[in-house]
Amino acid sequence: MRFGRISKAVGVAAAAALALSACAGNSGGSTPSSSAAAGKTGGSATVVEVNAFNTFNPNTADGNTDINSKVSYATHSGFYYIDNKLNVVRNEKFGKMEKTSDNPLTVKYTINDGVKWSDGTPVTAADLLLQWAAFSGYYNDADADAKTGTSYFSYAGDPTGLALTDFPEMSDDGKSMTIKYSKPFADWEIALGGPGVDIPAHVLAKKAGLADAKAFVSMLKGMPRGDSKAPKPANAQLKAMSDLWNTGFDTKTLPADPELFLSNGPYVVKTINQDQSLTMVKNKDYNWGPDAKLDEITVRYIGDSAAQVQALKNGEADIIAPQASADTVDQLKALESQGVTVDQGNQLSYDHIDLNYTGPFADKNVREAFMKTVPRKDIVDKIVKKLDPKAAPLDSQLFVPDQAAYADSVKNNGSSAYQDVDIDGAKKLLNGATPEVRIMYNKDNPNRVDAFSLIRESAAKAGFKIVDGGLGKSDWGKALGKGGYDATIFGWINPGVGVSGVPQIFKTGNDSNFNQFSDKDADKLMDELIVTTDKSKQDGLIQQIDKKIWDSAYGLPLFQAVGVDAYSDRITGVKYMPNQTGVWWNFWEWAQK
Repeated sequence: MRFGRISKAVGVAAAAALALSACAGNSGGSTPSSSAAAGKTGGSATVVEVNAFNTFNPNTADGNTDINSKVSYATHSGFYYIDNKLNVVRNEKFGKMEKTSDNPLTVKYTINDGVKWSDGTPVTAADLLLQWAAFSGYYNDADADAKTGTSYFSYAGDPTGLALTDFPEMSDDGKSMTIKYSKPFADWEIALGGPGVDIPAHVLAKKAGLADAKAFVSMLKGMPRGDSKAPKPANAQLKAMSDLWNTGFDTKTLPADPELFLSNGPYVVKTINQDQSLTMVKNKDYNWGPDAKLDEITVRYIGDSAAQVQALKNGEADIIAPQASADTVDQLKALESQGVTVDQGNQLSYDHIDLNYTGPFADKNVREAFMKTVPRKDIVDKIVKKLDPKAAPLDSQLFVPDQAAYADSVKNNGSSAYQDVDIDGAKKLLNGATPEVRIMYNKDNPNRVDAFSLIRESAAKAGFKIVDGGLGKSDWGKALGKGGYDATIFGWINPGVGVSGVPQIFKTGNDSNFNQFSDKDADKLMDELIVTTDKSKQDGLIQQIDKKIWDSAYGLPLFQAVGVDAYSDRITGVKYMPNQTGVWWNFWEWAQK
């Protein structure tokens, strides 16, 4: 399970989410019924989100933002989803996921008859195989240092766990796929097949010149595992398919080709108004999961919290998840008399500023100097203090304060050196230098604008020349990792389940490691982490990794975000969720009164 990027500052077990150590319980394999939800079947709802949609593939490093994942979640289905208690809930109407052996760890996935894409093509094990190929990095043979070989799929998550598997065993009927791990894998239950199987293998096969999904399976089966020490010429057909997987589903408008937005879930996207809104309608064929009540859901993109509140007040929105600024809750509380409900809590999300290990920040002294200028307490006071009087700067890259391991990690990770702004200390490290630093952030997010302004003002006192590198709400996510800036302010939000989010962001060479942090000892600890199933031992390893990150002058966590959702009395079934899915986690229960 990967971390998602967010442009809003929200927070429940926050992106502290990097804490990845929250455990999920198995619900026992049953699919919940939506029959208990109040409200009628039919009708519509309008939901407001901060970010703008820009791809139908949220699994790529470029596409991994919260809004893309939410749209995918509503339009695709799989073997499980995560509820708002952070339990893994099985969807056995879609298929069966079973651990058939502990030694070696073996997992079998079987898709039920009748599950299909919106073009009528059955969902098969070929679609799972595509997901496995993309998520495992099995065919990659690239050597970044030598600049040889090929890296096929640009996966946002961490491939380390699935890289422990050999080529899967495929059933003759095309319904089942079995994978065997060479070592235990802590996150096996959330590694594949959910919450959605979202990219159709038959579409990629067709566009690469293959006859069908069966030909796709045969082609992959005939290819050897990639070896960076002995790279081979790129396979043209796999390269064509992976290129399509990486960028072919990117769009800000509705594609003319319907194969680029196929659904196998409760809803199908109907229209997209670029950078403004997206509308999805009920998939009438869908019956392999919780039955959605609403006929239509429209998503509007509004970055400004006051504008979101106004939309709710005017009846132009039914559900909002605003950027939680200082005045937001007061504005929403004022609407309670007209039937608005406000939910507030910590979120599995945190805001941070990361420094690239290139350009002016290639010098560790310059990184440390800059970190000494970041006014974290002022940022907390301006953005979240009124929402949470107990709010304080976040002092761990991997834990949040509610977790028992947080205090112990903070004692030893080196964060104490950056408790307060130290302009004199920064000047001493710079030794007369005046580095120019371009900071990238979402300029349509008021909280990020405030954080940037406070950082620019403080850093200038030490001699830094700060350049405004802000980008728009549908562009900042794709710019991460592409260069053109020296530091970036954004947020990570965690599913609240598993530990794979740690190497996703911090392991050498991973596609979500945007600032190119690299520490061999930390890599070894992360390799050990993903095969460690004991929770207490996981925490110990994560504490060691936390210290390595701080020792490297990586950048600074700013604060755990506070989550605020609000909805009108026109809609029922909305329930607060601390992770990256937000209120969407049970969208099938939403109903119009």
